[in-house]
Amino acid sequence: MASKHKKKKSHLPFRLNVLFFAIFLLFAGLILQLGVVQILFGADAQEEIDKTTNQTTKIPVPRGKMFDRYGNVVVDNKPLYSITYTPSQSPTQEQHLELAQKLAGMIKMDTGDVTIRDKKDYWILTQDDPYSNRLTEDEQERTEDEKNAGEPSPYEILLERIDPEEDLTFKEKELEVIAIKRELDKAYSLTPHVIKNEDVTQQEYATVAEHLSELPGINATTDWKRKYPYEQTFTDYLGSITTDGLPKDELEYYMSRNYSRNDRVGTSGIEEEYESLLKGQKKQIQYTTDRNGNLVEETVVQEGQRGKDLVLSLDIQLQKLMDESLQKHIKAAKSEFPTENQYLNEAMAVAMDPDTGEILAISGQTWDKEDKEFYDSGIRAVSAPVAPGSVVKGATLLAGYDYGVIDLGQSFYDSPIKLKGTPVKSSYQNLGNVTDIEALKKSSNVYMYHVGMRMGGDESYQPNEKLTFYPDRFQVFRNYYSQFGLGVKTGVDIPSNTEGSGQKSDNFMGGNIMDLAIGQYDTYTTMQLAQYVSTIANDGYRVQPRIVSEVREPTTERNQIGPVVNSYNTNVLNKVSMEQRYIEQVQKGFREVFTEGGTAHYYFRDAEYEAAGKTGTAQANYWKPIRDSEGDVLRYEPKEIENLTLVGYAPYNNPEVAFAVVVPNTGIVNGQYQVNKKIGRDILDGYFELKEKRSSGDEVSQEKEVAESTSD
Repeated sequence: MASKHKKKKSHLPFRLNVLFFAIFLLFAGLILQLGVVQILFGADAQEEIDKTTNQTTKIPVPRGKMFDRYGNVVVDNKPLYSITYTPSQSPTQEQHLELAQKLAGMIKMDTGDVTIRDKKDYWILTQDDPYSNRLTEDEQERTEDEKNAGEPSPYEILLERIDPEEDLTFKEKELEVIAIKRELDKAYSLTPHVIKNEDVTQQEYATVAEHLSELPGINATTDWKRKYPYEQTFTDYLGSITTDGLPKDELEYYMSRNYSRNDRVGTSGIEEEYESLLKGQKKQIQYTTDRNGNLVEETVVQEGQRGKDLVLSLDIQLQKLMDESLQKHIKAAKSEFPTENQYLNEAMAVAMDPDTGEILAISGQTWDKEDKEFYDSGIRAVSAPVAPGSVVKGATLLAGYDYGVIDLGQSFYDSPIKLKGTPVKSSYQNLGNVTDIEALKKSSNVYMYHVGMRMGGDESYQPNEKLTFYPDRFQVFRNYYSQFGLGVKTGVDIPSNTEGSGQKSDNFMGGNIMDLAIGQYDTYTTMQLAQYVSTIANDGYRVQPRIVSEVREPTTERNQIGPVVNSYNTNVLNKVSMEQRYIEQVQKGFREVFTEGGTAHYYFRDAEYEAAGKTGTAQANYWKPIRDSEGDVLRYEPKEIENLTLVGYAPYNNPEVAFAVVVPNTGIVNGQYQVNKKIGRDILDGYFELKEKRSSGDEVSQEKEVAESTSD
């Protein structure tokens, strides 16, 4: 029987084949899905992977310089070594601490601004587990609802439980770390922040520069600060700038105008008024970061340019002379009459071109009796109104002429005036019959009282009568004064909130309109008095005073002035409504005050130029503080004092310079030191002496050369 071979059977069970087939289908589906993603969504996915963020940062540039009218540098920029920090988008506190520790080994940092809170935050960062050591488990696990209900957070609890005496006893080097970290924490994302720019030594600068690769975000660069070649001269008007970024109370205002938080801006004076020109064009850098906030690339998209330069109308030599004159004569007045002049501590003066309004010099000097030195208080010449006395009598006559209550050459008999229910009003002595010219020359109060009474509605004075008075005439009188700049803002180019316009009362009584007529009622600033006398000097045109005359492009040439961007022309604010013959009559009276035996004749009789103007004395009260044994003020007691004033211009026939001097709080004493007249003579002498030296080619001083040699 033949043997039969059986067919071999597969060793793989059917169920295993099914499993393999299922796995095949799954892999096929996965591959298909990957293909769909790659084909349909691959570009989007790759874009998401490569996603970056662009952010543009604006880098501040040095501010524009300021020059006086003769090219002397008045405000400059001094270059500084600077260590800055530009943080990534989200640095941690631990990163800042590590960076501060590295920097502390390279630079020395002032620790004077370190606060207790700074020290506590540093302590928390440097402890292994401060929360578990100082807080209970319940306190550590405080929920958001509990915190929102007013319960302190774990962090706030920990701050309270840190003992300054036990925990915060740091050595100087640790304090430097804290001070550096304090600055690092202030920085905003991708915006350079100054860590140190004062007293950075060359060694510090070089050390940081060599280790920049180890200091993420840190840069060794240059910065600047304002430099004043003439030190304190005119600084009150030059103004100041912030040192630590934008002012907090004006943050929204500046941020809406594309400023950065760490920008320095003008906060007073010319620096504030011309901020938009002085700030310059910032350098713009575009930073590119990846999705993790790491810096990928930086590109300069706009080069920066220093701010525009300003040419001031100021004559810095005349300014210095004016400052010195005020100081010298305040000292002399206090020395000659120490008791009577014990309240005298300041003087103010303005010199300007009466035709253009250009301010040649403007000064305020205040004596600090504690420090035994003077300081610049020049801004008070535009911000501090005082009762001026008789200097306003020119405006009083012009108002009387134009209103029709007096005629040219009219006379009044100068003897005491007695009205019913009113104290006697008189001049410093009975002057007898005086004309309008003589009333200015001899400074007759009585003549001006008659003008005031007539302006108020009483056209014929009779002794012991009750004054006829129409209250609305008070404002009529003031309106005449305002045509000259008295009682209104002059328009000088400084921040408008700085300028005072005078303190007025609405107590419109007949006796007060008489006081107004002699400068003993309303108050005016030194600048207003300078504008007033300029209006008389230039035949009746009230001109806006200006400190800045030109705007120039910045130049890279050392201390050179660039091309003109803008030139400010003379701005006539108004023409007074008086006829020319009236103005000429007052001009004649002003001339006789200085040259024909008038109240200023003694001080100007030998001058080589012919000047004109008006003197003034106003009685006032100085409110002396009465203190207890601990120095606290109990009350104020009035002490009678005088304000001495003087306005004038020269030469008489073709005025080039007009001035005003105000010296408040002098003593009332016979033979008083005439500080106002002495200062006025110094101003005019100084102006013409400087003019003569310049016209003859003589060097006025070496100050320009000194300023240039020290300017950076």
